[in-house]
Formats: sequence, structure tokens, C-alpha cells
Amino acid sequence: MGLEGLLFPKSVALIGASPKEGKLGNVLFRNMSSFPGRFYPVNPKYREIEGVKCYPNVSALPEVPDMAVVIIPADPALAVVEECGRVGIRNVVVITAGFKEAGPEGAVRERRLVEIARRYGINVLGPNCFGLISTEAGLNATFAVRGALPGNIAFLSQSGAFCTSVLDWAWEEKLGFSHFVSLGNKAVLNEAHFLRPFAEDPDTKVIVAYLEGIADGGAFIRIAREVVKTTPIVVLKAGRTEAGARAVSSHTGTLAGSDAAYEAAFRKCGVIRARNVEELFDYAYALAKQPIPRGRRVGVMTNAGGAGVMASDAVEEHGLELARFDEGTARALGEFLPPAANIYNPVDVLGDARLDRYKKALDLVIDDPNVDMVVALSAPAPLIPFPELARAVSEAMRRSGKPLTVSFMAGDLGEEAEEVLRAAGIPSYFDPSRAVRALSVLHRYAEVKAREWEEPRELSVDRERVRAVLERALAMGKSQLGVEAMEVLSAYGIPVAPWGLARTPDEAAEIAAKLGGPVVLKLVSPDLVHKTEVGGVVLDVPAEAAGERAEAMLVRAAYRFPRARIEGVLVQKQLPPGREVILGSVRDPQFGPLAMVGLGGIFVEVLRDVVFGVAPLSPGEAREMVESIRGYALLRGVRGEPGVRVEAVAEALERVSHLVHDFPEIVELDVNPLLAYPDRVVAVDLRITLSRGER
Repeated sequence: MGLEGLLFPKSVALIGASPKEGKLGNVLFRNMSSFPGRFYPVNPKYREIEGVKCYPNVSALPEVPDMAVVIIPADPALAVVEECGRVGIRNVVVITAGFKEAGPEGAVRERRLVEIARRYGINVLGPNCFGLISTEAGLNATFAVRGALPGNIAFLSQSGAFCTSVLDWAWEEKLGFSHFVSLGNKAVLNEAHFLRPFAEDPDTKVIVAYLEGIADGGAFIRIAREVVKTTPIVVLKAGRTEAGARAVSSHTGTLAGSDAAYEAAFRKCGVIRARNVEELFDYAYALAKQPIPRGRRVGVMTNAGGAGVMASDAVEEHGLELARFDEGTARALGEFLPPAANIYNPVDVLGDARLDRYKKALDLVIDDPNVDMVVALSAPAPLIPFPELARAVSEAMRRSGKPLTVSFMAGDLGEEAEEVLRAAGIPSYFDPSRAVRALSVLHRYAEVKAREWEEPRELSVDRERVRAVLERALAMGKSQLGVEAMEVLSAYGIPVAPWGLARTPDEAAEIAAKLGGPVVLKLVSPDLVHKTEVGGVVLDVPAEAAGERAEAMLVRAAYRFPRARIEGVLVQKQLPPGREVILGSVRDPQFGPLAMVGLGGIFVEVLRDVVFGVAPLSPGEAREMVESIRGYALLRGVRGEPGVRVEAVAEALERVSHLVHDFPEIVELDVNPLLAYPDRVVAVDLRITLSRGER
């Protein structure tokens, strides 16, 4: 559905317009009456409102407007939206509340609204929303009296209250928007629908969103991945902690909080995540106003040593690096700076510097070929008035074409200095760390733009073999599978330790003799999840003792857990110690299966050193996930210990991601541990949770 008539309307109708002060219909009327296009108030009670002709219904309008705004009670609003559909209006903003947010009756209304929208092909924004503003079209279809300043930031919000706060704050900060959209309940239009139209708007330089959830995870990832090639997307996702209790039976399910899926999805599609409101708009302003750097090397300019130290710390903390100046730069700085000044990065021109000294040093730093961006710092100094310093840094940035942020550490820069910086698009902060953080988002987006998007590859796997195992389990009413399903991993090319399933002690002895000792015995029971905690795993069993030990295990289990289903004993070749890795998956309602990798073993839930990715993974994504766990150094090898074959770990993760993507009935999966060696990886334990409904 095209959104031209919603974002750039030439004619609009307000259904529920009112002449009565204090009514939302009157606030909307006054805001929309300044619209430069054709404006039609609609209310059967009035013939005119404040001198503007008023129409009894949309059928009486002299034309079919591009957009209608509805601000009448919920039940009649449904009839009005249907009337809009009948006359051919294809864009409707339903500001009215009383839909799914209001309980069961409201949810029924919202379903009817969706049905009407589908029947007539209507783009419905809302319901229960704040409205929208298009500064390019000159339209304020919200109940915010002051609207928005023109700018090049497109803003989306799921919270109407947040919209009012942002607009009020933005006026004080003189921050402008190209579009300002409140999503409300997202009954029809959601965040994904707006990304491409915003990116195609030449006046929009960055897309910013406050979201509490994403309606269609697959569509969001697909569209965002395309949009970020030309237009950065910054999202503040609320609700980062675990939202609500749910039953989980695997390590992966325990570790996958509500936020893990969003972190994985944003990484997959190149969306930049803000952690709070301050970051959201710091990032938005920098991306909207500043050029994109060539690299991560930062030059630091200061007249105060402490500020330079703080900025240097922040450079490392935010993943950037202090530039190493060219020899010519250091030599040139040394020729005119006082002996007490620092000519190496960070450059400190000292507190007694006049503007000419600061400016000359700044020009040398920003022109250095090893400097990709600059942060310019200054404490209040009587010899350098802030307006003059603002003009100097603005000129340096304009001439060099390199990103530049400032931290003039004063309570009041003065309106003149602030206006100079604003006109140049230079972010200005009291805190040097914020100035560096603003540079860091520019580098992050540069990496997103340069990223080679790699698609998942086709793997040679035996799907029919897996399907047979899972269908057999579901036919038996089993929702839990353990090591007896190791062939599922083998079918997807993941190496497993040699094994056999014994129903009796004699079978255990036969299998152990074939494998050769020592062996590991594992109790097979869908009712006993963590078997090591109930004595269901015995290590280092000689082959000749396997039958006896298996019998003892079965007897002990039957005595201790009389109601548990005991299906036998898995006899597995015992492998030498290796680095323990966990691979896993859990299914997310928005984004589908998530693949997981981390350091494994019995302490995985304590260490929580895991990373999630949206399945299926490409080879590069799998490798990147393995490299991003905090304990990656342990996999590479430390203190003389050999490293493991990281490529094999990444490939096993990739194959697990394809397995859970191909079989939606797998809702949770753990491979823990996957033993990693210098030359190979081997899976030695498995747990799968199934759901018939997922197929």
C-alpha cells in the first residue's frame, strides 16, 4: 500500500471537527485549518466552524480527499471508516481510543476496523494514536498545538504520550522533523510500512523510532535491511527485561529474555539501537547533520587536560581509536605550541591559548590524513569567546568534510555560539563522552553501509530423516526429546559422538563392546530434563562394566522416579576433554527461531556468555556471533593452550540455525555441550522441545 496520500496529502478531511474550545475536535480543527491544501471539516451539527464550511458527512464532500482524520467515539468511528471506504478515501487516521487497549469489547471493535480496512483497501493509522505531522506538506493532524519544526528526521512512536513530550522538548532544542507519526495500536499500518516511504523522501536523512514491540518481525528485517543502505534507522526499544513468565525447559529458553530477539534482529538488519532517550536523539542529530567518516580514528583537540583525558577514555569505550598523527602534523604543532602543550593526541593547546593558537592546531589535526573525525573540547576561557570558537570549528568542519562534534564545558554558551553550531549541524554537549559517542554512531553507520549482506546458503542435509524422527515423536505424544534423537544432528551434518540406545542392560553391554571403552551412560527419559542433577549420567564406564552400570541406573531411576517414563539408556563413546560450547535455539513470537552460541557446560546459566541471531544464519553471521561472545579468547587459545577450530563451531551453529528454521515444530533446542577441539567439533548431548501446533 502506497502512503503518498498519508504523508504528502493535498486534501484532508477532519471527521468530528468542533467549534467548542476544550474539545479535541476543536484542537484538531485549529491545527489542520492552517494546512495549505484543501481542508474539509465534517460534523452534521454545524454548517460552518470559525468561518470554514462544514459538511454533514464524507459523502457530501466536493471531492474524495487524500486523507481523513477521525476523532469521534469508537462505535460510530467504525461506521465512518466504512463510509470513507465506500467513497474511495484510502488513507484514514483514527485518533479515537476505545479499541483493543480498552479490553475485550475494544478488541472486537479493532477486529471490525481491520476487516473494513481490508475490504476497502484503506491505510489505517491507529487507532488510539496521537495523529501525524508532515512538515513538508504543512499538515499538523495531531492535538499538539505547536506541531513540529521542519527538519530531516522522520520519527515514529508507539506511544502517544511520548510524542507530546518529544515535540515539547524539540521546540526547546530547535530540533526539526520531516515526518512525525504516532502508530497507536498498529491495527493496519505498523512501523515496517513507513520505513521505505521515509527512505524515499529526499528531505529525510534519518529514521528514528520509539517502539514497544514489532508487529511483523520478518517484514521489518527484510525492509530495514534494504533501507539502511541509504538511510540510517535508530530505534529505542522499550521493555528490555523479561516480560511476563513463560514455561521454559532448556538452557536456551532460560537465557532468551524478551530483549534477545530484538538485539539479534537489529544486528541482522543493520538497525542502530539506542538505550535511552538521550542516545536516541543524540544519534538522530549526528546522523542527520554530520558526514559519514572513512574510519574510526579520532583526533582530540582541547585547551583543558582533564577534558582531553575524558574524551580519550570515551574513544576507547565507544569502539573508536585515538589517531596516530602523521610525523608532519606533530612537527608542525611543535613549532608553534608552547613547550608545556601536548602535541600528540589528544592535543592540548593549554588554558592560556587565544583563538589563533586553537584554530591553527585544530586545522592541523583535522587535516591530518590519519584523522577520520575530530572532537573539539574547550573549558570556559576568557581569551577564547565561545561564539568565535564555534565559528572556527564550523569552518574547519566545512573545509575538511570530516565529522566534528564539540564539548564546550560551560553552563551557558550563549545564543550566538549555539546558533552558529546549529547552523553548521555540529552536535554540542557539556559532557566530552557524549560528544565522542555521537561520533561513534557515525562510524557504526559507516560499517552498516559498507557491510556485504550475505544470504544464508543452501546446505546438503537429510530433511526426510529429521521429519521421520519428529513425526514419530509427536505421534507418540512426546514433547521432549533427548540424546536418543542425536540422529537429527547427524542428518544436518553436525558431528556427534558415536552412540547407541539400549533398552536393556544386555543391549548396553553389546553397544559398549562395539564402541570400545570407556563409555558414558545417559538415562533416556522425556520426564527428567537435567539428568546430571538426578544421577542420570555416568562417566568413564569400562566397556565390560556397561551392562551392570546400566542396570543399576535403570533400577535407581525406577525407584526414585516411579512416575517418570524411562525409555532406556544411551551408551555413548566417551571423548577426551574439549572446550565446552553450547548451541541452541528458541522460537520468538515476532522473529521466529533464534539460534544461540556461547560457552557451554553446567555453568552456562550463571555465566550467560551467549549471543543470539535470527535464523537461518549465513556463514558470516555465524562466524560473527562466535567471535562476539565474551569468552571468544578461550576458543582461540590462551596461555599456551591450543585454540579450537572456530570455523567448525561456526558451521555447527549455522547448521543448527537451518535445522530450527526448516522445522517449526522445534520450539527449543540445546546442544550442550558441543565439544570443540583444535581439529573438529563433536556434539555429545541434545535436548529438543516440540510443539505440534508450530507445524
